[in-house]
Amino acid sequence: MADKASRGLVIYGDGLASFINPSHAHLHSLASKAFCGFLSLPNAPPSESEDERIVREFAYLLDACEAYQNVNSQNTSIPTISERFMGMKAAIITNNPGLKSFGGKLEGKTLETSQFDLVFVHVGAGERVNGEGQKTIAIDVEYIDALVDGIMRIAQPGSEIGSRLHLSLVMSFGYVTEGDGRDLSILTSKDEMDPALSKLFPRQSYTMKGEKPRNDVRYHCPLLIAQWQYAVTRVDMADTFSFKDFKERGGNLVIPADRFLHEVAFKLWKAPKYGA
Repeated sequence: MADKASRGLVIYGDGLASFINPSHAHLHSLASKAFCGFLSLPNAPPSESEDERIVREFAYLLDACEAYQNVNSQNTSIPTISERFMGMKAAIITNNPGLKSFGGKLEGKTLETSQFDLVFVHVGAGERVNGEGQKTIAIDVEYIDALVDGIMRIAQPGSEIGSRLHLSLVMSFGYVTEGDGRDLSILTSKDEMDPALSKLFPRQSYTMKGEKPRNDVRYHCPLLIAQWQYAVTRVDMADTFSFKDFKERGGNLVIPADRFLHEVAFKLWKAPKYGA
């Protein structure tokens, strides 16, 4: 944990994980310096629209799924992030109207002159199927690659910013089906298990909430996450920002997406304990 309170930046590439390639050198460079792993999501409800998916998955990142489910209820009071996390001021930068509206309900009113503790930058507008859409996706990934490069240049080790910035890069697969996850499963296969220990293989913590099992865990196509803060976060053996490398060499393994904000808040001195 940092010796002084930090500021957090979360770059969220929505639906862009499949389009990362070897040319995105800055994403891979970050992964080589960061602590990498997965955030598990629940299964999508049937007949979910793309706009609904975008807001729902982001709601899980904020541990606000109940607020998302009640978003249209006039009688439901939704606690803001500031109320939940020791006065933490948060903001979201996005072009998605639904996400802007939902984020506004959770982040409260903040003046333009406010200093934010945590900023989310959402890039990607969901599924695109035509030729222009593929071009837009490529531009989005290039933008994130360049943004990461610029941030890492400013936050050089030893600099004032470098010691105060907690950076999270989260990339999702967007809309997926069971067939999409054939090679993107976070489950340990029988071939990877030591046969002598297979009967002792424990239930993984991301499948539990308190003492109760999570019955709707989506085991394929999780969110990919790399977190970095100079001299604060650990470094694992991952060399590239990829599902395969994170599964084989990442140190952060799998945590539920709804625990993400709690762990970031702890790093920013806005939660009383790790994973609270």
